Amino acid sequence: MIKIKTQEEIEILKEGGRRHSSILKKLAKKVAVGVSTEELENLAVKLIKEGGDTPAFLNYKPYGAKRPFPTALCVSVNNEIVHGIPTESPHIMQEGDVVSIDLGLIHQGMITDSAITVGVGKVSEEDRKLIEHCKESLMLGIKQARGGNHIGDISDAIGSFARSHGYGICAGLSGHGVGYKVHEDPYVPNEGRKGSGEKLKPGMVIAIEPMLTRGTDKIVLAKDGYTYKTADGSNASHFEHTIAITDGAPIILTK
Repeated sequence: MIKIKTQEEIEILKEGGRRHSSILKKLAKKVAVGVSTEELENLAVKLIKEGGDTPAFLNYKPYGAKRPFPTALCVSVNNEIVHGIPTESPHIMQEGDVVSIDLGLIHQGMITDSAITVGVGKVSEEDRKLIEHCKESLMLGIKQARGGNHIGDISDAIGSFARSHGYGICAGLSGHGVGYKVHEDPYVPNEGRKGSGEKLKPGMVIAIEPMLTRGTDKIVLAKDGYTYKTADGSNASHFEHTIAITDGAPIILTK
């Protein structure tokens, strides 16, 4: 069931999103050769606590999971798509790595969700384009997120752009509603048909998150039970914003 947020709740989400964006920017600046994923986690926890907020992912147990998620951040490197655990076998960043940083934040009881992908040092031209195009696909999807449109309009904008550039679209992974919980209805696929799916209404809050690969659509789940990887070992990129639907242009809460 899709839950409409009140104007007061959207104002809380705006402030949470502002804090969220500030933390992600600081984490992005920390990304460098020799830095470990665990260091990113420690910095994230410190910044969240300093703001008086709470990490949304820490100890969150999604449906079907065998254990709660153990960290505040998801940090996914190269062929890892999403949900990488930064403290279990921490990765030491190397020149050319592609690093996705995904954060969930609880501010005054309301949740925002946002992710960025950062290249470490000088990345390959192919990976630079992957990162750039994944971010662009997110913005194209957001442009379609207007009251009166449908979820399928968002999906089509992302998927058509991604396919036109030859990227894989991670099968089974999608955006979602957010606000009261980390994951709410509706499901927001990254590929679909215009005019299909739920009709968008003012007050809906959704996280749009394209996950693109340089190869296959197929994904595999790692032994840790959380980290999804590309089946062919190709690199992936992930961008995400939490937005609020209005009668006009959407509000990008985590901008």
